[in-house]
Amino acid sequence: MPLSQTTAPVLALILSLVLPACSNEPDPAIGEPAATAAQPAPATVSMPLDDTAAVAAVDTLRLLAADAEPGSWMSYGRTYSEQRYSPLNKVDAKTVSDLGLAWSFDFNTTRGIEATSIVVDGVMYTTSSWSIVHALDARTGKHLWTYDPQVNKAKVKHGCCDAVNRGVAAWEGQVFVGVFDGRLVALDAATGKVNWEVATVDPALPYTITGAPRVIDGKVLIGNGGAEFGVRGFISAYAADSGKMVWRFYTVPGDPKLGFENKAMEMAAQTWNGKWYDLGGGGGTVWDAMAYDPELDLLYFGVGNGTPWNREIRSPGGGDNLFLSSIVAVRPATGEYVWHYQTTPGESWDYTATQHIILADIELDGKTRKVLMQAPKNGFFYVLDRTDGTLLSANNYIDITWATHVDMETGRPVEAEGARYIDSPLAVTPSYLGGHNWHPMSFSPQTGLVYIPVLDFAANYGQPEEFVYRPGVANTGTSGIIGSLPDAQAERDAIRPLMKGRLLAWDPRTQSEAWRVEHNGPWNGGTLVTAGNLVFQGTADGKFVAFSADKGETLWEFPTQTGVVAPAVTYEIDGEQYVSVNVGWGGAYALVFGEYVQSDSMPNVSRVLTFKLGADGKLPEVNWRPTVVFNPPPRVAQEAVEHEGFGLYQDICMGCHGLNAVSGLIIPDLRGSAWLHDADGWNSVVREGLLSKNGMASFGGHITREESEAIRAYVIQQAWRGKELQEGVAIGD
Repeated sequence: MPLSQTTAPVLALILSLVLPACSNEPDPAIGEPAATAAQPAPATVSMPLDDTAAVAAVDTLRLLAADAEPGSWMSYGRTYSEQRYSPLNKVDAKTVSDLGLAWSFDFNTTRGIEATSIVVDGVMYTTSSWSIVHALDARTGKHLWTYDPQVNKAKVKHGCCDAVNRGVAAWEGQVFVGVFDGRLVALDAATGKVNWEVATVDPALPYTITGAPRVIDGKVLIGNGGAEFGVRGFISAYAADSGKMVWRFYTVPGDPKLGFENKAMEMAAQTWNGKWYDLGGGGGTVWDAMAYDPELDLLYFGVGNGTPWNREIRSPGGGDNLFLSSIVAVRPATGEYVWHYQTTPGESWDYTATQHIILADIELDGKTRKVLMQAPKNGFFYVLDRTDGTLLSANNYIDITWATHVDMETGRPVEAEGARYIDSPLAVTPSYLGGHNWHPMSFSPQTGLVYIPVLDFAANYGQPEEFVYRPGVANTGTSGIIGSLPDAQAERDAIRPLMKGRLLAWDPRTQSEAWRVEHNGPWNGGTLVTAGNLVFQGTADGKFVAFSADKGETLWEFPTQTGVVAPAVTYEIDGEQYVSVNVGWGGAYALVFGEYVQSDSMPNVSRVLTFKLGADGKLPEVNWRPTVVFNPPPRVAQEAVEHEGFGLYQDICMGCHGLNAVSGLIIPDLRGSAWLHDADGWNSVVREGLLSKNGMASFGGHITREESEAIRAYVIQQAWRGKELQEGVAIGD
């Protein structure tokens, strides 16, 4: 029965205290209660470092000579080339069976963990969700300090893919972190205290930061995310000693009537049509990949998707839409444009080129070439001459349907007929999560192979019945209903085996597969390769595995109790080699594909796990298993209202709460929400921000009361579907 007006406020008060919405409760710093002030909390210090010792003493010479210091992991990809290859070999194919848990450190969060740890001068610097930074003794895992930037949890509505962070950068006694809300913060490496912070974006706009900064010659480089939500992308450089901005390179032109920042933007504007600048700015965010060649003095970065994804809406009349889905090379001192290569001209599928970039010198046709390698979302593996961006080779690393091949004369993909879903909906491979997403790949100079965490499944694309641009929420320009799961459970079950993931060893010299290891599903961790003939990778089903780098044989594995998406690192202290990985299930697939995540349900247990030879540590048992309790109110809405709510839910709510209202259970499954019984309470949460401190931001500026009620009607419908399925009723047959 619906609640009365007298009981509803009481329930609202109770539920506001106990029921989180799009996020969990705020994550306090270690040993500290959750802060409520808007200003960042001071660092929590357990054991201050000796001020006389070298602390994060990273500089240009040290980074350039990283291979002479294999015991450290001083930057995101270990070296500027981002190969994620370690020369350490005490842990090798023969000794890895003796690898055991040396220590672990628990993060105070239940959101996704994606960070690469930095290890320098005996200290590990790493991040958990909400951009919280931790400093640990790399030998023992002893907590040194934690810095919590106190991100407003309501900001999560502008994050496409969880409140994650991929790590920090270190430079001359400082640690730099890009904060989810758009700040760049410099911390004292010894104490965790703030030296300076700067807003890198307009805080009124839906930008976020999830990527790790890089430092080149005293300049901190950081990009941003938010393209689905309506922003204009850019990458910026800041002085490491002061936080003063040195330069900014925009990736999408602004309104031509206002002029252009440089010749590159004037050139790019020739490839756009319509008024993209009125649809949030065009997108093109630089949210992850960077690499640097000190000999050529070139910084390379990848550029993301457009706003909206659909070019027919974003740029009516066509056009390549530079620099979307491109690799761009600039001078790191000034941001001056040098060259670009566009992987997906006029992209319409969310095929970003922000995926990991690797630099290497490899032999092609009897000649050593300076190459740049990338396996972006679109399914092709690219080898470019990094001196000038010339395409040297390209081949698909998974079976794809949107294009047939890359034309080597033009450098452009040859699109399959109908791939742009203009005239009719289409199932396209790869999906919008790509054939390879943010999870870093690695390259071994020993084997000559690249080790790619591959995704392999399709998504349905179609034109929306009517496109309404809603500032500040996701605007894909595609039909959420067409992109949803089928109603019949038998059809949904048939899709599950098609959701594939694998570790792929790829030979860039021949553009061919060397070997593969099939996993139980997609969204597995990034890779690390070592001189010990080992490739390390965590898996979505809760394992940390060592494979032989030459053949892909499984040599060792450890049960992690949770899904792993982050990549591992390795380092050496006092003659002992350690292998460390951050674990904790989360990210886009975990949030969106709840239908399949729940069937393979892994709890989120966010930790650092660090291993060494001869260790025999154990993890405590994990008892929590995700469940949904269905107790929906009667269905009273008309079918047309439920259908309207279906479309609104898929466009606005799906990114957090899952396709077809089936959550991945990192955040609540709305089908089990008590708010379904209370229209006023539901409205107070969805439109008035009752649970904004928990991360469920107000959507009052985006949807009407009637639209909010339509979404509730749809979720009630899906709750009944879930209840009947749980009770053994055949659905949709």
